[in-house]
Amino acid sequence: MNDVVFTRTDRELGEFAVRHVDPAADVGLLHRWLTHPKSAFWLMGDATRDDVARQFADTAAAPGHDALLGTHNGTPAFVMERYDPASSELADVYPVLPGDVGMHFLVAPTTTPLRGFSLGVLRTVMELLLSDPGNQRVVVEPDVRNTSVHRLNRAVGFQEVETVSLPGKTALLSTCTRSQYHATVPDEHDQEVSR
Repeated sequence: MNDVVFTRTDRELGEFAVRHVDPAADVGLLHRWLTHPKSAFWLMGDATRDDVARQFADTAAAPGHDALLGTHNGTPAFVMERYDPASSELADVYPVLPGDVGMHFLVAPTTTPLRGFSLGVLRTVMELLLSDPGNQRVVVEPDVRNTSVHRLNRAVGFQEVETVSLPGKTALLSTCTRSQYHATVPDEHDQEVSR
């Protein structure tokens, strides 16, 4: 379960690696992250450890959905969820296209932020998603109030489509095609990617 499924080396930030979440082993770490005030948009501020373990076990068991834990130079640093929009609440609010893949990500809360780190995480997430040739467009639906993630999304090529109502939030539906993402990559030599 803890085998690395993807790595990306960023010339400025170092190595990012991604593996599947182990709901039982990772619950303490994920609970700390998700209940932190900086993670309010994940709507799990009052979650118990059992709630978090159940959430990630459910994600792992759902067809077309999975949760992945990312490390930075060997230290846990972010979590992401990859999902099939056609089997999510998004299917009711926009026309899902073949090749669409949905994504959520959370950078671990820290008191010592590293310049450019969140963008480095998001680039790692996008590279992982687009390393699958079947994925042609990434779809996200962050809370409309989450202006910091909207800025990050625009930085990697997301285009804002519309505001939609989803359970627990009003979301800004945004999409990013493979070509839109690649147009934002500053230099092919800035990173090395492997599966």
